[in-house]
Order: sequence, then structure tokens, then C-alpha cells
Amino acid sequence: MARATTTPPVLSSSTLIGDKVVNGHGEDLGKLEDLMIDLETGRVRYAVLSFGGFLGLGGKLFAVPFESLQVDGENECLILDILKDRLENAPGFDEDEWPDTAQPEWQLEVYEFYGGTPYWR
Repeated sequence: MARATTTPPVLSSSTLIGDKVVNGHGEDLGKLEDLMIDLETGRVRYAVLSFGGFLGLGGKLFAVPFESLQVDGENECLILDILKDRLENAPGFDEDEWPDTAQPEWQLEVYEFYGGTPYWR
């Protein structure tokens, strides 16, 4: 994961959870809801981003490879290099109906959508 020069090399997850996520054009893409940890490796497998809805209702959740996010310490936000309309078409899920994240096909689909290569491959 790339980071701004003013960002320390280690941050607590509570520092990042709730931070705004924007793209390179400054468009608001939502906020970071959670970080999912790979228990075998101790790495962050993916970040959960909330997007859309009103007052926290009706929004959609997205799994985003953690490597796709850049921490902007100066602006206290995360940057995801994706256009807003493309994110609207990303593989997502409802907060009450999470996908079976243990399925390798689902994880691969997420990484491929964002142009990444899964670190476990």
C-alpha cells in the first residue's frame, strides 16, 4: 500500500475506520467500514467500503483489496484510484447479506475488478 510521506509506517485500524475514501479527482466514494484480516498470514485481506445510501441506510458495501488504497495522512482520508461510476458497478453486497468470503472465486473476482493480483497466489 502506498502512503503519503507524512503518514507513519504503522497505524491502528481504529485510526482508519470511519475515514472518508475519495478518488484522485476528489470525489467522495464513501468511508472505510472495516478491515478483514487473513488469519493465516496476518495481512489485511481486504477493506470494506460503504458507498451510497442516505444517513447510513440503503448503502452498499464493497470489498476492496487493501493494496488498492492509499493513505493520505495530511487530509486524513484514503484514496482509491477508481471513477465513481465504475465503483457503482463493483461487486458489492448488502450489510445484512455478506458473501461467502471464504470462496476463492469471490476473492479473485474482487481483486481482478480492481486490477490487483491476490497476494496469496
